Amino acid sequence: MGMATGAGSEQGCVPGFEVWWEPTSGGSRELGRSVAQLQLEAVRRSAGCWALSHRGPWETLRREDLPYRDISGRMAAPCRDCAPQDRISQDLIHREVQDYYGRELQKSEDLKTNACVTLTRPVPKAVRDALQRVHEEVVARYYGCGLIIPECLESCRVLDLGSGSGRDCYVLSQLVGEQGHVTGIDMTEAQVEVAKKHIAYHMEKFGYQKPNVEFLQGYVENLGDVGLADESYDIVISNCVINLTPDKRAVLREAYRVLKPGGEMYFSDVYANQHLSEAMRKHRVLWGECLAGALFWRDLYSIAKEVGFSPPCLVTASPITVSNEELERIIGDCRFVSATFRLFKVPGSSRAAPGQVIYNGGIAGHERELEFDASFTFKVGEVVDVDAEMAAILQSSRFAEKFLIRAGGTDGAAPQGCCCGKMKEKICDPFLLLQQRAAPAPACGAAGTCGPQGCC
Repeated sequence: MGMATGAGSEQGCVPGFEVWWEPTSGGSRELGRSVAQLQLEAVRRSAGCWALSHRGPWETLRREDLPYRDISGRMAAPCRDCAPQDRISQDLIHREVQDYYGRELQKSEDLKTNACVTLTRPVPKAVRDALQRVHEEVVARYYGCGLIIPECLESCRVLDLGSGSGRDCYVLSQLVGEQGHVTGIDMTEAQVEVAKKHIAYHMEKFGYQKPNVEFLQGYVENLGDVGLADESYDIVISNCVINLTPDKRAVLREAYRVLKPGGEMYFSDVYANQHLSEAMRKHRVLWGECLAGALFWRDLYSIAKEVGFSPPCLVTASPITVSNEELERIIGDCRFVSATFRLFKVPGSSRAAPGQVIYNGGIAGHERELEFDASFTFKVGEVVDVDAEMAAILQSSRFAEKFLIRAGGTDGAAPQGCCCGKMKEKICDPFLLLQQRAAPAPACGAAGTCGPQGCC
């Protein structure tokens, strides 16, 4: 990075890294224009580079606002005393993600990984039909991790965190029906504009007398700023968005706050098999590609418990591949997965004991069986032993009237179809789920014993 005539440099708080400045006509010093003006694409799109805009005089510039670069143009992190990590993350991550999704990405083919295009489950016919009625521009500007559509939606109030161009919202609009309601919130103005401009088109397409969908611009960490009240939604969904936020606890706290008792957060996101390195967490493209902000999967369980949710129910998982040599070098041996989880706001009074449940059917698209998560599949008329957590979820949620629930059973999950009848632990690790689904199916012998890959 060059310096203007008469410019100088000053040592930063990381030895060996300098901050460029140039004199002004009044004699004060300001950052060189090549750093301070984020509009310059050569700076903004430097691989792995974060930069903050500073338009005031040099004296008002804080150390934590300075981007430190080595001679190759890569940024070095300021020391922790000068730049607290959370202070750097909030505004900076929001700004760069808005730019990545608002300007750099114009269609899903622009993505450099499959983190945001991975389908994880077969799509029911009703959902496929609903997708066919969504405007082509809305679909083209969609960057989610698949299709996040929970079951049993009729007349529900649904909130989509990070709704983007509105694709999932318009699908949900059809599934909740005219008496239901869908709210989408996204921080990227360009995406919200795309979603809003097609409201009239979709309402006419669906045959609705008035809109049952709205789109708000705001931050998913602060839902109160856009007027979303406590206990106002039955379901909160999120599709490959929480990893893009700097404060995951705040997102889950807000989701918990706006959910009604018994409500559900049903979301897909990107998770890592380890805590990420500093270099990965500061890489601009990896943020935009949903990888740099990925949680270590175990941390989701501790955050959910802290916020008040029931333990997460792992629904499904898909591997993430990276088709970019530079990104592969930075990632190293870290692995990523796109996983869908369910979290429930179970009221304290609904804490249940282990029991037995029978699915009565009646859920559109799941008339014969309901694949609730990776550990429980409920078939119509079949008695299934459930643990206390699942009993409480079914008893307190919108699924209650679809099940006959009775006390008793054992404190474990009965694996349907297992010849031995032993209990198996619920699957929590999405990477383990991938391994199990890639392994050969267990074979049962005449004596009722399972093969080495079985559950016995």
